[in-house]
Amino acid sequence: MSNQSLSNQEAIEKVRDLIKGIDTAMLTTVTEQGLVSRPMKTQEVEFDGDLWFLTKKDTNKYQELLRNRSVNVAYVDKSYVSLRGEAELVSSPAKIKEFWNIAYEKLLETTPDDPNLVLIKIKAESAEYWETGSKTKMVKQLFSKITGKGSDESNLNQTVDLNG
Repeated sequence: MSNQSLSNQEAIEKVRDLIKGIDTAMLTTVTEQGLVSRPMKTQEVEFDGDLWFLTKKDTNKYQELLRNRSVNVAYVDKSYVSLRGEAELVSSPAKIKEFWNIAYEKLLETTPDDPNLVLIKIKAESAEYWETGSKTKMVKQLFSKITGKGSDESNLNQTVDLNG
């Protein structure tokens, strides 16, 4: 399936299928020194073009997002997905309670009523993915790496525009 043949809705559904069930994502933000990535717990909501993460206001990532909203989110499990987008910091006690689960209590050492909590909403602009389920693709990629021939990886991954 080429990236040109996917409609906006098909692209969102493809990404949704690829990241479904992956508990941890790597969020990359821009610091004054460059890029930094950190693991973030994935929300258990259906991907609709937006990703949601929960953090605290007294973290480096919060300060980084105040300065530069450009982010990348990477998922690695049954497939490899890299989403580029723009982050928005959302202070919504109701939305925080909607996403809250017991894992956050241990991870963030707080309760859902903590005024220091904030949501990171990422509007995905594009996604690049590599599927690992195809033995043919894996063999072709391995063969390319071993022989150094046919190293054009354009047929091994797909890029989709999530803005339509």
